[in-house]
Amino acid sequence: MAATLRIQSDWSRALSRDEGEAWLSCRSPGKPTLYGSVTRRGLGSDGVPDIVASEGFVAGEVTKKSILISCPHENVSTKFLAPYTSFCRIHQKSITCLDISSGGGLGVSTSTDGTMKIWQAANGEIRRLLEGHVYDVNCCRFFPSGLVVLSGGMDAQLKIWSAEDASCVVTFKGHKGGILDTAIVDRGRNVLSCSRDGTARLWDCGKSACLGIISDCGCPINGIAVGTADNSLNLGTPEKPPSEREVGTEGKILLLAREDKKLQGVGLQSRQPVFLFVGSDAFNCCTFLSSTYILAGTQDGNIYQLDVRNTDAPIQVIHRSGAPVLSLLPYRDGFIASQGN
Repeated sequence: MAATLRIQSDWSRALSRDEGEAWLSCRSPGKPTLYGSVTRRGLGSDGVPDIVASEGFVAGEVTKKSILISCPHENVSTKFLAPYTSFCRIHQKSITCLDISSGGGLGVSTSTDGTMKIWQAANGEIRRLLEGHVYDVNCCRFFPSGLVVLSGGMDAQLKIWSAEDASCVVTFKGHKGGILDTAIVDRGRNVLSCSRDGTARLWDCGKSACLGIISDCGCPINGIAVGTADNSLNLGTPEKPPSEREVGTEGKILLLAREDKKLQGVGLQSRQPVFLFVGSDAFNCCTFLSSTYILAGTQDGNIYQLDVRNTDAPIQVIHRSGAPVLSLLPYRDGFIASQGN
């Protein structure tokens, strides 16, 4: 597995000062971690920072918004990009979840400061404060329209909000424990939630009703994802005809990232198990790369790539550090992962 090169601090802020410094580390599996630093010695005549790296590292191409760092000993290099912009006044404490509307104009986020806010993605201007949950809000996401927000909280309630006037238009009750993640089926006539109570549930937005328990695992379900299944996959047959209020569930598979070290696939319409994969630790998150390939991240830092047609063994296991994998997002031909370090 390749070495991993990291800057261990906010380098863009550290190096914006006349004599700023940021810490470096280069880690290869099975080898001692190499540590160093990069230091700014001032500005060049072109306004680009003059950067020098400590022994064992090389500062290559430097611009006002990026820096290329190499570690020749491990034959690895990484380009670090500065934030395009930073919004420091939306929340007072750590951000726990965020989403951007389909049009890119609005953001919604939750925080350990107890608030959930909608803001302008262009400048961070706060547009709406969404109040109504009791205790912490764990998750939030926009509906495909970009005009409506879905949220779940430790109060075991699932809520739908208007992004235009901050009104709570629907509240779903039925879970017996805090809601940990949500998913939206197609355009959003049905939504999904998972909870500490061990269940994943399907909801009808139009009638504010639970359409059924998709799975009851007996342990917390930390994350879910819904996607269209590969045609060759047997999703099972429903024990009884689905409700006419179910829209878009046919041909879909629901992924469950479980606390008991298991990643499970369930036929969304059939409620039947499709596969069960056992990992190295509790699964925190999961996502689809395609109708065939999926990703899931664990508490001990592993990212598993699996083929849903055969989950006996993973395609690959990526381990960059032992920090928990907290979220996964498909991006272009790859993906983005966040970890708890």
